Amino acid sequence: MSQAPRTIDVARIIDRRGLGPFNYRLIVLSWLITVFDGFDMMMISFTAPYMRDELGLSKPMLGNVFSSGLFGMMVGGFVLAYIGDRYGRRLTITLAATAFGLLTAATAMAHSYEALLLLRFLDGCAIGGMLPLAWALNIEYVPLRLRATVVTVIMMGYSLGTAMAGPVTVWLAPAYGWQAVFLCGGAATLVIAAGLFAWLPESVRFLVARGGNPQRLAATLNALDPSLGAHPDDRFVLGDEAKAPRHFTLPQLFEGDLRWITPLLWLGYIASTLAVYFKANWGPIVYEDLHFPRATAAYVSSFSGMLGAVLGLALMRYTDRKGALAVAFFPALAAPALLLIGLAPVGRGAFLILSVLSTSLVGGAHFGILSIAGIYYATAIRANGAGWATSIAKIGGIAGPLIGGWVLSSGLPIVKSFAILAICPIVLALCALGIAATVRRRGDGVHAPLPVPAS
Repeated sequence: MSQAPRTIDVARIIDRRGLGPFNYRLIVLSWLITVFDGFDMMMISFTAPYMRDELGLSKPMLGNVFSSGLFGMMVGGFVLAYIGDRYGRRLTITLAATAFGLLTAATAMAHSYEALLLLRFLDGCAIGGMLPLAWALNIEYVPLRLRATVVTVIMMGYSLGTAMAGPVTVWLAPAYGWQAVFLCGGAATLVIAAGLFAWLPESVRFLVARGGNPQRLAATLNALDPSLGAHPDDRFVLGDEAKAPRHFTLPQLFEGDLRWITPLLWLGYIASTLAVYFKANWGPIVYEDLHFPRATAAYVSSFSGMLGAVLGLALMRYTDRKGALAVAFFPALAAPALLLIGLAPVGRGAFLILSVLSTSLVGGAHFGILSIAGIYYATAIRANGAGWATSIAKIGGIAGPLIGGWVLSSGLPIVKSFAILAICPIVLALCALGIAATVRRRGDGVHAPLPVPAS
């Protein structure tokens, strides 16, 4: 006798579960693609001294090269977020990863300043929406209590990629040229893209919200929880979300309390991204200009990135419990450390220690803000919520290299750049406190998504 159709609350099933093999496979796939996202971001910084010497690039020209990639990421983030909420996370992520790998490899063929600008822009367009879409996909498969932690674990891959960029550049560039670093990154990304095509699932919450194919929905749920026995005739609902409109409009990001959360999230994210890209793009050159060896500059920057990831991961259990309030902690520590380096005379050894500590805190703080970038938005607009936040944040990413080029060419003592950088964590801390106050006033949990308006 066949089983009578049931009403299955997909949100309740996901929220009652822990992490299983399905989640771990998804996390690993997302983690791998973020490795090469991070590698791409940092390899342009570590190969910059070689490009400067070979192509005769000035510091302002290098700043433009850095910023062109970030401008592409901003444009791509808007476009890919829309596609991801309209047509699905899986298709968008896999196609973007393939384009990203091809364009990274193609950058090795650039032999002029203009070619570098164009290829970095196109590469940025391809990569721009992958991270927020990967966050959205994973968020939609884990309970509320684990969302910030899972996003941070995925972003550990990003930090590993940034840490790998220095040693790989030191290994390849002196013998084979900076082009070999891009070929290596592009080839590895294409291998991962093939894995995404084979194994990356579609978001089950997305399928429910968009009225997806019931056979596919049942099969995905049974892969997530084999004991469920879902059938295509069952009715699938999201009990924690009202029925949402099929098409995204920008005002949906500002409905209700989102009118406060979204601007604060954007402003804090801009400030954090400015700081991260300032230190990432110019860090190796700053250390070189302070007369540290090129290899030392690469290894110190890589170590700072990894330590920032460790700090970010340590923060996440508090973020899952305390929400945005926990995000304010690291920037509150980073600001005085940066001011001390920039304004007080310190020896070379103390400078290295303090600079690693302060920039690691900046990195840990960045993990905090990105871990909450998508959690306040409902499923139907989550990719757009996280994607718009990440893309708007690229304003800071674009400004960071440009401001760095101006500061380093202005004649100011180089160490003063650390004091200027302290402005960013101050802004981030204030924005995080503002988000925490708004969510506390709602009184429905530190991460509960807000409903999507029906119009």
